[in-house]
Formats: sequence, C-alpha cells, structure tokens
Amino acid sequence: MKTLFQTKLGALLIAALLVGGSAAAANAQGSRLQLSTLDHLATKASQSVDVNIDEKLMRIASTALSNEDADEREIKKLVAGIKGIYVRSFEFETGGQYTNADLETIRTQLRGPGWTRLLNVMSKKEGNLEVYLLMNGEQIGGLAVLGTQDRELIVVNIVGPVDLEKLAKLEGQFGVPDLGIEPAKSKKNDDK
Repeated sequence: MKTLFQTKLGALLIAALLVGGSAAAANAQGSRLQLSTLDHLATKASQSVDVNIDEKLMRIASTALSNEDADEREIKKLVAGIKGIYVRSFEFETGGQYTNADLETIRTQLRGPGWTRLLNVMSKKEGNLEVYLLMNGEQIGGLAVLGTQDRELIVVNIVGPVDLEKLAKLEGQFGVPDLGIEPAKSKKNDDK
C-alpha cells in the first residue's frame, strides 16, 4: 500500500510532467545536482541508497539489455535520451539526523539559472515535498525532487528530457524509488 507521501508525490509529478512531457532535451550539464554534500549522512542512516548513473553508464547498461526480451526492450526505450539518474536516500532510526544546512546545499543549486520550483508541499504529519524543473525556454532539461520527513530524506535528480510515461515506468529501475506514479488508465477501462 502506498503511503500518502508517495501518493502526493506521484500526483504532483504527474501534474509537473504533463506540462512538459514531450519536450526535447535541454543542456544536461546544468541539470545535474552535486549530491555528494549529503554523503556524510550515510553514517547516521539505518538505510541509505546512493545511485550515480551517468550518460556513459546509461549507454553501457542499455547495450546489455536484450532486444529479444520485451521488458528489456521497453526499458531500453525508456532510458534513451536520459543523460543520468542520481539518487540519495536516507532512512534514520530517529529524527534530527539531517539539518537545514544539509537541505540548503541542494536548494542553493536549485536556485540557479533555469531551475523553477514547480511545487512545494509542507505537512507536519506527511513531511515536505519540493519538485523542480530545469527549463530552457519551453524545453525541460532535468527534474529534481526533494522529499523530507522526520526520519527520511530523499533527493532524486533525473538529467535530460523527462516525461510522465518514462518516469512512471522507471520506478524501481536504475535506483529510482517508488514515487507512487501510476500509468493513466485507458478510457475504456474507466467506463466498465
């Protein structure tokens, strides 16, 4: 069962990506966040995830996928055009393990040229969620999600063109966590 946090995140990402779902790639260099400032939190965390898949690794990984297997062929299509996926996720036994200064190192980067905060949801019970897009005119060149709860911190950075369908299908692949995005149901199924 998805948490309210995951459901909100999914719904908000759907709205964000519908705005620019078919946009072409922008300058990927400026869309990659420097997440190494959070690495010190791994020693405090009961569980941490560190994913760094750059364009070179994306190409290597996609060449290892078979064109004969339908699932692997689909994943290969999904990652085409994406320049990188970077994730830092930390779960803590107790609250207060990360500071506002830790968050500010990420937010400072997201105040840079081209980045736009699309969404900011704050909840004392559910935690906070911020979604940012890197815009170059009408094109989306990257996506960043910063999710915080008392005992959890997650940063997801996808470099390159982002669209809803790709993001939903990338959940659980390449270190992208379950964001609660569900593919849109066809009209026929809704009418039954």
